[in-house]
Amino acid sequence: MSELDKEYEASLKSIETENVIDRIFYRPIGFRIARMLRGTGITPNMVTVVSIFVGAAVGLLFYQDDLYYNICGILLLICANILDCVDGQLARLTGIKSAIGRILDGFAGDIWFASIYVGFAARLSNEYGTSLFFILAVLSGMSHLVQANITDYYKTLHLYFISKDKGAEFQSLEQVEARHKAMRYGVNKFFYFLYRWYTMLQVKATPVLQRMLRSLRERYGDDIPEDIRLDFRKRSRALMRYIDLLTFNGRTIVMFVIVLTGQVWAYFLYEILVLNIVLVFVSRRHERMCSAFVDR
Repeated sequence: MSELDKEYEASLKSIETENVIDRIFYRPIGFRIARMLRGTGITPNMVTVVSIFVGAAVGLLFYQDDLYYNICGILLLICANILDCVDGQLARLTGIKSAIGRILDGFAGDIWFASIYVGFAARLSNEYGTSLFFILAVLSGMSHLVQANITDYYKTLHLYFISKDKGAEFQSLEQVEARHKAMRYGVNKFFYFLYRWYTMLQVKATPVLQRMLRSLRERYGDDIPEDIRLDFRKRSRALMRYIDLLTFNGRTIVMFVIVLTGQVWAYFLYEILVLNIVLVFVSRRHERMCSAFVDR
C-alpha cells in the first residue's frame, strides 16, 4: 500500500462502514479537497458551516417545477455531501476534532433535508391548492430524524468494535450527560443539550443493545476479546446493506429519480412508509443480533 493510500484510509472512519458510492465517489473527492485545505487555516467546522448553507439552498431549487432548477438542486446536494465528507476527512488528517464539530456535522444533514421537505411541500401546495402537504413534510422530517439517529448509532457502534481509537465517538448516555453537566453555559452547551436528547433516543430505541454493552463492560471493561469483536463486526456487516438504505446515498438515489420525473409527492410516501418499514426491520434484526452477545 502506497503512502497516499495509507493517508486516504486514515482519512476515513473505517472502510468497513463506507458504502460503495462513498468509496468510489464521495470519499475520494473529499480526500483530495481535504488535502488541499490542510495547512490553509480552514477548519473542519468552517467546512461544515458552508455545507449547511449549500445544502439548505437545495430546497429552493426543488421547490421549482422546472427540470433545469431540479438538476441544479441535485448537483448542489451532491456538492453539499462532498463538503460533508471533506470536514470529517480534514479533521482526521489534521487532528482538529471536537465534540461540537461532530454534533454540528450530524445536524447539517438534518437541515438539508428539512429544507428539501419544505420545498417539496410548498411546491405540491401550489400545484394542488392545499397546505396539507406540510403535514407530510413534518412527518417526513420526524421520520428522517429517527432513521438518521439510529443508523448513525449502529455505524458508530460498529467502529467501537473495531478498536478504541475508531470507536472513540461512541459514548454512553451517562458519559454524554456528565460532559453536558460539566460544560459552561453558552452555545456549545446548547448544542450538547440537543446531542444529549439525540443520545437518549438512541438508548431508548435499543434496549437489547444496551444490555449487551452492560454485559460486556461488566466482564471485560474496555478490553473486549478480539474473537467477540470480529464476530460482532461480521454480523454487523451483514446488516449494512439494509442500514445503507437509510443513509444519505440510499435516500438520495430514490429522491433524484423522483425529482427528475416530477412526481415529488412520491418521495413523502417513500420516506414515511418504505424507509420506516426498513428501519423497523433493521432494528429488530440488530436487536436480535445483539442478544447473541448478552452474557457471552
